[in-house]
Amino acid sequence: MGHKLKIVGLLSVGALAGALTTVSLQTVARGNMAPLPLEELQQLAAVFGMVKSDYVEPVDEKKLITEAISGMVASLDPHSQYFDKKSFKEFSEGTSGKFVGVGIEISQEDGLVKVVSPIEGSPADRAGLKPNDLITKIDDTAVKGLSLNDAVKRMRGEPKTKVVLTILRKSENRTFPVTITREEIKTQSVKSKLIEPGYGWIRVSQFQERTVEDFARKIEEMYKQEPQLKGLVLDLRNDPGGLLDAAVALSAAFLPENVTVVTTNGQLDESKFTYKASPQFWRRNSSNDPITRMTQATGGALKKVPLVVLVNEGSASASEIVAGALQDYKRATLMGSQTFGKGSVQTVRQLGPDTALKITTARYYTPEGRAIQAKGIVPEVMLDETAEGNVFAALRTREADLQKHLSNGKEAEEKKDPAREQAREEAMKKLEEEAKKPAAERRLPEFGSDKDFQLSQAINRLKGLPVKASTTLAVRKVETKD
Repeated sequence: MGHKLKIVGLLSVGALAGALTTVSLQTVARGNMAPLPLEELQQLAAVFGMVKSDYVEPVDEKKLITEAISGMVASLDPHSQYFDKKSFKEFSEGTSGKFVGVGIEISQEDGLVKVVSPIEGSPADRAGLKPNDLITKIDDTAVKGLSLNDAVKRMRGEPKTKVVLTILRKSENRTFPVTITREEIKTQSVKSKLIEPGYGWIRVSQFQERTVEDFARKIEEMYKQEPQLKGLVLDLRNDPGGLLDAAVALSAAFLPENVTVVTTNGQLDESKFTYKASPQFWRRNSSNDPITRMTQATGGALKKVPLVVLVNEGSASASEIVAGALQDYKRATLMGSQTFGKGSVQTVRQLGPDTALKITTARYYTPEGRAIQAKGIVPEVMLDETAEGNVFAALRTREADLQKHLSNGKEAEEKKDPAREQAREEAMKKLEEEAKKPAAERRLPEFGSDKDFQLSQAINRLKGLPVKASTTLAVRKVETKD
């Protein structure tokens, strides 16, 4: 297996045979595989046989086996997962940054789907959809009452098929239909802009296959627009992670060449590895290395520019790798709140043409050897979400809150905090109140906007101006071992 998160092949098949009272097994050995628990596997086969013969109505054999596999994998930790054909397709689309649809970033408003932004060059963009347009119908289905996920599924489909969206454009006081032909969409996981002369903002919302190329291109464009950049904010808030090699590449863009970015450790020899700030650890082909190209184009400016990294409870996995590496080398000041704490690596092993197993194979550690699992990264400067304080932070779930989460490996579990449970109840009430307000009056403005409180504090830090740090946020405690 290459040393990055990718799809690889591994066959491990349990074949139910005969009267389903014995088990015939074929396996591909990996290292020193432990003996198989034949007695327990025979019980599994016996239960399968009883369900098939004795259940009140006929059962689908394939469905039973699929559910058994899913249950076995789900019992491990929250991130290991068996992919059937449908879920594997959705997962592949998520990591590739490609899907078939109309090409819009959306949110929900008053029970309708709101267009946040059409993706540049997409069918929706060419059809003239605009930010703040409201979608009231998808084909003949009214959007009111649909979940956002259901609405997305209805807008996606096969290439070259058509979908009719009914648009309410409040600015023009009219409703009209738009027919759009679906096609493959390449999502944009990187956004950037100059906040003011000399100070830039670049946001990575997910680490996908296109992220490294998009990041390098955005940085090149920023330096063309502002060659004398005095400070940069790297925004990793609510970034759930993604591809490990992309995280290594982004870290390397800011760090000296060949230093350690992250190490991993697990049972397999291949999971014990050190990833360094060198192109061999992320380059997908010999002719294309966006980070080296960008570094040469900017004269290495990104390795020297003053840097603030914004993180919060939604920053997880790959984004924690970046934040942890930049913090360990004191390359950046981290601001925001304690991160999610997903310090584990998942490897996807393909089982068949359209099924796969995503399994946790290692924990990862920062260059200084800190384990992030179930703990997270703690910023140097804690920031509230808004100038008025934290509104919904208590509602956000972290790794340590998930059932069956993998232990830290170095420290015991977090203490159960009754005060936090009370804070969650209060935050839920606030959320219900906020949902009743018009969108313009709701708290927590869009990241990168002129009303983004945390971003404004980050810019103040870069300028050497006073920062309004949180007086209430605290690091979530863990029990120390005896």
